[in-house]
Amino acid sequence: MVAPDPEHDDADAADTHGGGPGARNPGGAHTAEHALLRWVDAGECPRSEPYACPYLPGRMARQRGFRVAGMPGELYHELMERGFRRSGDVFYAMACDGCQLCVPIRVPVATFAPSKSQRRALRKNEDVTVQVGTPTFTPEKFALYRRYLAEQHGRGDDADGANGGGEREDEFRASMYGAVVDTVEVTYTLGDRLLAVSLLDVCSRSVSAVYHFYDPGEGARSLGVFSVLMEIEYTRQLGVPHYYLGYWIEGAKTMQYKANYGPHELLRAGRWQPAN
Repeated sequence: MVAPDPEHDDADAADTHGGGPGARNPGGAHTAEHALLRWVDAGECPRSEPYACPYLPGRMARQRGFRVAGMPGELYHELMERGFRRSGDVFYAMACDGCQLCVPIRVPVATFAPSKSQRRALRKNEDVTVQVGTPTFTPEKFALYRRYLAEQHGRGDDADGANGGGEREDEFRASMYGAVVDTVEVTYTLGDRLLAVSLLDVCSRSVSAVYHFYDPGEGARSLGVFSVLMEIEYTRQLGVPHYYLGYWIEGAKTMQYKANYGPHELLRAGRWQPAN
C-alpha cells in the first residue's frame, strides 16, 4: 500500500512545509489535517509480520509503517504525536499483539533538572567542543560508527557483513545522512579528534534524537549521558519545548537510561502524561 505524498496535500500544500532546522514556522493549521495523517489515523498503514522482539526475550513484535523519501519536520512531529519514529526513510510505530510496553518518552526542557551523576558527566567533558551543523558524511565518522557498533552491539567490523553485522558505507550514508526530514548533526571533538556524533530531527515543537554513536575507548567520559544533556540544552536554547528520546521499554535494560532524564513524560493512550 502506498502512503499519501507527504510533500503535498490537497487542503493546502504550502501550509504543510516547515522551514529548515530550528525554523519557527509551526507548519500551518492544515498540518494536523494532512492526507498522510488521515491515512494513518484510518488504520490503513501496513503491519509487518511478527518477529522476535530484540528487547524483551520470549516476546514477538510487530510494526506498522511506510517508507517515503522525505517530509517536512512539522509533519513528522505530528507522526511522533501518534507514536511514530523513523529509521532513515522508514517511518514506523510499534503494533505488537498483546503488548504495549514500547512507550514514547520526551523531556520538557523548561523543567529538566540534571541528577548528581549527570552533573558529573558534564564536568568530565568540560574540555570537549560541541558543534551543531548540517549533517555531513566523512570517512572519519563512518570509521567511528563501525568501532561503536563492534564494541557496543557486537556487530562485525567487516564491510561485507561476513561476521554478521558489518554495515557498508553506502548503507551508512543512506540511513544516517539521507535528507529525509529537517535534521542537524552534533559533533563532539577533543582537539582535532572526533569523540561522538548525534543526529537530531528539529522543528518548532520538538527536537528528536535520531542516533548517537561515540568512541568506545572513551567510556570513562560518559559521552552518551553528556550528549543528551547538551542536546536538551540545545533544545532549550532554540525555544523548543520538548526533547524526544524515542521509545522507553519497561523491563528492557538497554532502554532504562532514558528514564534517568527528568522530569519526563510518556505517551500513553494518545496523551502525554507525566511519569510517576
